[in-house]
Amino acid sequence: MSSVISVSNLSKKYGNIQAINDLSFTVNKGDVYGFLGQNGAGKSTTIRMLLTLIAPTTGEIHIFDKKLSTHRSEILNNIGAVIEKPDLYKYLNAYDNLSIFARMSGLKVSRQLLMNQLQMVGLADRAKDKVKTFSQGMKQRLGIAVALVHNPELIILDEPTNGLDPQGIADIRNLIMRLSKEMGKTVLISSHLLSEIEVIANRMIIIHKGRKIIEGNVAELLDPSHTVIDIDAVDNEGAKAALGTSRWATYLQPGKSLQLMMNKELVPQLISELVAMNIQLLSVNSSHSLEKYFLSLTTNSAHVEPFTN
Repeated sequence: MSSVISVSNLSKKYGNIQAINDLSFTVNKGDVYGFLGQNGAGKSTTIRMLLTLIAPTTGEIHIFDKKLSTHRSEILNNIGAVIEKPDLYKYLNAYDNLSIFARMSGLKVSRQLLMNQLQMVGLADRAKDKVKTFSQGMKQRLGIAVALVHNPELIILDEPTNGLDPQGIADIRNLIMRLSKEMGKTVLISSHLLSEIEVIANRMIIIHKGRKIIEGNVAELLDPSHTVIDIDAVDNEGAKAALGTSRWATYLQPGKSLQLMMNKELVPQLISELVAMNIQLLSVNSSHSLEKYFLSLTTNSAHVEPFTN
């Protein structure tokens, strides 16, 4: 499979601050690639280097099999990007915004093509409405239409669901999936929400303090056999002792808490048998081991070893 983005040993330093540290990753053609990390992890810094808005301290970036530093214009002409909130003319309508950005890109496009773009992002019926009347989700969708007006092969979206309500998040999610499945675009999307990346991406990377923690296929990294079950009972010690002499003993995790790791399909059987053992349950909560690991990064400021699935 051919790569669209290949980043090798990328670093960015601001004075004594190491924003990105020896980062390497690959985005393949057709990927919806999740670029995951908490705020301040280095996602936006990396994206700005991909778009040549800032220069790396060390390392190399190849996009479309060309070195970014020597083929900048050629590469950027085939990329569409929305960095944080889209920069739109809020006192103009949606159609005029799209038309202006098309002309700024040196494109001569028909009215029908522009309306098709607005139709694709679900804004055709608001084409003549001023952008200042739009919700944030609608502005994000218009920003994506602007990024697509020159029909780029690669789309880069930096936190596109930030500040959106649930409907706005769903709209952006559906649009990204259409870009991939119906239009064959390669999409790199940064986010601090593992739950969103799990739904829309086929591959992902997690970075923390500028370093790569893990990279791989989402389906493999979020294997349901690695579901963590946290149990709170009236008598946790007694419950743990009872489970330790049952068929569930192999799933018990070390530590003081009452925790098991198993395939999520086994959870109903576990609960039934806990009840049959007369264990009084206060709560049973499940999460993926990668999710728990990812959340731990927000509270653990010490050195974090790479996650192994």
